[in-house]
This record gives sequence, structure tokens and C-alpha cells, in this order.
Amino acid sequence: MLNRLALKNMCRGVIVLALGITTWANSQAFAADWTIGANIGNVPWEFAERDGSYAGFEVELVQELGKRLNRTIDIQNLPFEGLIPALLSDRIQIGIASMTITDERLKSLAFAQPYFDADQSVTTLASSSVTNLDGIKGARVAVESAATSDIWATKNEEKYAFESISRYDSMGPAILDLQAGRVDAFIADMPAIAFYIKDKPQFHIVDRVPTGEQYSLIFNKSFADIASINDVISQMKQDGFLAGLHKKWFGTDPAKDSSTVVVKPLPVAK
Repeated sequence: MLNRLALKNMCRGVIVLALGITTWANSQAFAADWTIGANIGNVPWEFAERDGSYAGFEVELVQELGKRLNRTIDIQNLPFEGLIPALLSDRIQIGIASMTITDERLKSLAFAQPYFDADQSVTTLASSSVTNLDGIKGARVAVESAATSDIWATKNEEKYAFESISRYDSMGPAILDLQAGRVDAFIADMPAIAFYIKDKPQFHIVDRVPTGEQYSLIFNKSFADIASINDVISQMKQDGFLAGLHKKWFGTDPAKDSSTVVVKPLPVAK
């Protein structure tokens, strides 16, 4: 026969077990349909407001996708270079980071149709003597790690004889080092840097680096909602939702022949 102490301990164990099961059940019940990895700090695509909420072009895009497809979403902050490993390990199903569609990425992952056309750019201090792309020969350049700017700088390192290539997790620290004179130029996505420095006259975009990039959502290939999401993106182009986002975040209407307006096929590796 159990004594009182043993009985009390048994009851406590049952209560703890029950609470644990309830907590697990609740976490399962409220799990989002889509877990989305976002490169928070990538203005104006995805960033944190003062109250901690997330905002930006791509944040509004995935929120609208969730509404139209009746899916709940959970946006998690991940560094750019962590998005692809998280997708490959199925910790997230969707990545947003103004991600460029490339053949290399299409070998292991999937993209929706593109919704934004872009190039790279060279940004310096306004007081710099650099006036164009050729001016960064022999310079100390900054890029975002694993981004298209990193790929371009690495590929062209010998051509431009860079003194160094400094790699950063996000735009903010790179800009701070540019301002402090620790690097001479920052190579980055044109739309993102143009938005970031529009109220910072100490910086100046001196040249465009033509790369013909197109941005889209990136997925694990096993993700079941790829086709549905792509269909809704087509609808968003046709009903003007994406054009409205372009106007809101960049202050201009998209070009009529751009990927923000024209319905495109799903990208496939060449």
C-alpha cells in the first residue's frame, strides 16, 4: 500500500505529465501552416518595426498569400546564409530575402515565378572620389555574405584586384563600416540600398552593376503549396496587388514589361 508521501508524489507526477501533454497538444494545435524564414533587416523587403512586428514588401506578399490560400504563417528571423540550409533541412518551407533566382539554387530548391527585376549597385560615401564601377579597382569592398553581391565580387575579384572583400550578415553593419571608412564601397541589390540610403545624404550610389536578376520566393522542393502559391502570384499581377506593393515601397509604378506585372512560368534549371 502506498504511503501518503508516495501517493502525493504520484499525483504530482500525473499533474506534471498532464500539463506537459496539454502544452504539447496546444503547440501542435497552433502550429502555423507555413513556417517562413526571413532575412529581417533587409529593408524594404523584410524588417522589424519599433514594436517588434515585421513589415516590408515580401512580408506583405506572404501575408496576402496566406489570406488568399487560407493558410496561417509563422515568420522566423534567419540570416541570409541560413535560409537555404533551413529549407534543405525542412525547418522552414518558404524563404524571403529578395532572393535571386539562379540555376545553382534551382538544382536543390524551387522558386515561384519572379516578381521583381533588379541589378546590383556600388555605393560609396558622398565624399568619395569614386564615380563609377571602374573606380573600385583595388578597393576594399563590402558585400552581404552568400548574396548575389558576394557571388559577383568573388567572381570579379581578380578583374578588379580588390584589396579585400568584407562579408556581412546584413546591410546595416556594412553601411556602418562604410561610414567609418573601414571599407571603400558597398556592393548590394540596387532597390534595397536605394531605399536604405534615401534619407542618408552621406552615401551615394555611383554605378549600377548589370546582372539581370529576378527575385522570388524560394521553397523546399517537397513543399505541397508551390503550384497554388504560383497561381496566386499570377492573380496578384493581374489584379494589381503587386504593382501596389511596388508603388508603396519604391514610390514608383513598375515598368509594364517587368516581372512585377507580367505573368511568368515557374523557373526551371537550365
